[in-house]
Amino acid sequence: MSTRRLSLATGSLRDRTDFRGPALVGVGVLTLSYVSVLFHVTNVVGGNRVFVLLVAGTFLLATALGRFLRIRTAVFLTAVLLSAGTVTYFLAIPASQLSLLSPERIFSDTVALLTGLSVLRLTAADVWALAIVPGPVFLSWYLAMRERYVWSVTVGGAALGLFVLTSDAGTATTLVGVGGAGTAIGFGTLDRYGGTVAQLDTLVAVLAAMIVLAATLSVVPGGAAQPLLPDRGSPTVEASLVNSQERIEVLGSIRLSPKVRYTIEAGERQYWQTASYDRYTGRGWVRTGDTEPYQGRLRGPPGAARRLTQTVTPESTVSAMPAAWKPVEVSEGVAGRTQVTQQGFFVPATSLGSGESYTVESRVPQYTSEQLRRSGTDYPAAIRESYLQLPESTSTRVRERAAEIAGGQDNPYDKAVVIEQWLEENKRYSLTVERPEGDIAEAFLFEMDAGYCTYYATTMVTLLRAQGVPARLAVGYTPGEQVSDGEYVVRGLDSHAWVEVYFADVGWVRFDPTPASPRETAERTRLTEARQSGEAGVDTNATEPDLSGPSDATQFGATNASSLLNNSTRNESLRSNLEGSDPGTNSTPDSTALDTGSDGDDGSGGFSVPELPSRETLGLGLVAFVGFVAGARRIGLTAWAYRRLWLRYQRGTGNPERDVERAFDRLEHLLERRYRPRRPTETQRAYLAALARGHGLDSRVQRVADIHERARYRGGVSRAEAATAIDLVDELVWEATPVVGDLVARRDDRHPPTEATA
Repeated sequence: MSTRRLSLATGSLRDRTDFRGPALVGVGVLTLSYVSVLFHVTNVVGGNRVFVLLVAGTFLLATALGRFLRIRTAVFLTAVLLSAGTVTYFLAIPASQLSLLSPERIFSDTVALLTGLSVLRLTAADVWALAIVPGPVFLSWYLAMRERYVWSVTVGGAALGLFVLTSDAGTATTLVGVGGAGTAIGFGTLDRYGGTVAQLDTLVAVLAAMIVLAATLSVVPGGAAQPLLPDRGSPTVEASLVNSQERIEVLGSIRLSPKVRYTIEAGERQYWQTASYDRYTGRGWVRTGDTEPYQGRLRGPPGAARRLTQTVTPESTVSAMPAAWKPVEVSEGVAGRTQVTQQGFFVPATSLGSGESYTVESRVPQYTSEQLRRSGTDYPAAIRESYLQLPESTSTRVRERAAEIAGGQDNPYDKAVVIEQWLEENKRYSLTVERPEGDIAEAFLFEMDAGYCTYYATTMVTLLRAQGVPARLAVGYTPGEQVSDGEYVVRGLDSHAWVEVYFADVGWVRFDPTPASPRETAERTRLTEARQSGEAGVDTNATEPDLSGPSDATQFGATNASSLLNNSTRNESLRSNLEGSDPGTNSTPDSTALDTGSDGDDGSGGFSVPELPSRETLGLGLVAFVGFVAGARRIGLTAWAYRRLWLRYQRGTGNPERDVERAFDRLEHLLERRYRPRRPTETQRAYLAALARGHGLDSRVQRVADIHERARYRGGVSRAEAATAIDLVDELVWEATPVVGDLVARRDDRHPPTEATA
């Protein structure tokens, strides 16, 4: 018989509070925390209605079976659910990828999941979410129904911990889960062992401490659950794009890095691409699929292409291998350390050191505008599946805006052109933005006036996909500074994001909706600032500036804009892959007043409104405050503070008898602290008389006592008399300061004590 049943049988729980409800709520909150992660996965990848129905059905099943099913049977049923889900997931994987699976590959993928690989990178991630969710939900809720709260939290905590390790559970989700787990264990323990309401303050204080510690200490390096305390510095564009590896989170304000990263020798100027991302989450981008070891020459684009050889020399330690699209072969020196992403890019298995050159051959697609216009919409199934995806939560107004901008065009090429031009002409370029809540593309379309390349490119891809045009986000570097014929120096500030649109029989074609002129102004300004301040690593021997030269534009290499075609002068003949470059048609005084990495200082010298803390920080502060209050109550601090306020302050209520009663209570409390408490058999009059004989009392004490007697025994008092009593007690209390209770006994010469008080 359990402790609870035994207590009930002996009658010891007669005065006991039932805490089962709050304990179940805690388990439910913990469950919803990790279920919300999987809900997000199904929202991004596929429909979430089936997911919601599956979770609801699992809850109902666990509730129904929790009354009579044995624990061993429930554990066996959970194993069956997980096994069936695993089989279902493998059956959903395309045959071409299923053939690549092996025990070693499954093991390595599992390790990758546990060390930061997002669930969103999995093939058929929506099926994986549907397959995995019934097991932990069923067992955790079943155990809660059986009042095994610790084991229930263990199961739910393991599920949440998995998503912390995969970096899919953010800070807020983790904190909610931790709070739910603590609530379940705390209230469950009180419920099981006969707790009382008086113990709640201790539980609340412990829960608050758990949440605050979980928020301020990062347990998993590199995970999503990072400390809430904000970083004073803004990340660089390069760190948020090129160095992001498997996923990109769209950030708020960023800065530019002037450090030299590469020297590239090539026969023509290109965008040097490092990666592309196919899965849009609403808050950022994920690159799906695994990397494979480079095993020889890759396939080129489906249409006509020209050969371009590039020799790339890192000028510092780097973790990316930029090359013109589409790379097909890498030199033997680094081939054994090169991996290939599912999207067709080279990535180094280990970092490349300074001076460690490699050569890449690319097959650059060749096409004309007319060819793209006639390409049609007969896309391969794999392209449709991966590059038309939008989160299910994408709003109707986003789709309506896409139709408003491009719905009048009858082919993908013209849709891409008008969307590109609309963004160039209707949004300003700025590095100083506040990260919006909700969907990034929707916020940029309807709420934001300005943004930088990630916002432009994300929004263009969203609008294209809403119009049924396959598109993806591409990242890498713009051409950089040309230092000689066929040689380019690429800096961190050249890092960039743009758009690639898929055309049948051609492949991926670049479009760049980010305005060029203000972007280049920001880059030149940042480089000039770095040179003037003497920052190291911003120049090579080939780029040393001539300080007596005519302008920064010349020093920096005005070729960034001049040798690339401008969108505003686009013609309908040859549209080489250098087209789609940034225009400059919407450059305004506002758009060139850019942040250059000064972390928010606009240089105006005027008053600036301080930035409010984030909602997460405010929430954490509220939790810490509640925990402090609970702890203070537990040690009696709140009662002490309340008593001080009660003693010092009294306002009239309009009821004279009640006001006098409270005033006398305050007076009596003051006397008790100074002398002694009134004995149980001692009347108020006798108590005051005894104090007067032994210590002597202020005449105002007797005046308040007289008013109190009239109010209680002689037919009441007037409002004026009640106000007099309050004022007299106020005087006595404040004269006893600075320490409440230290009543200074003094004789009022103007009012000598009467015979009764003496």
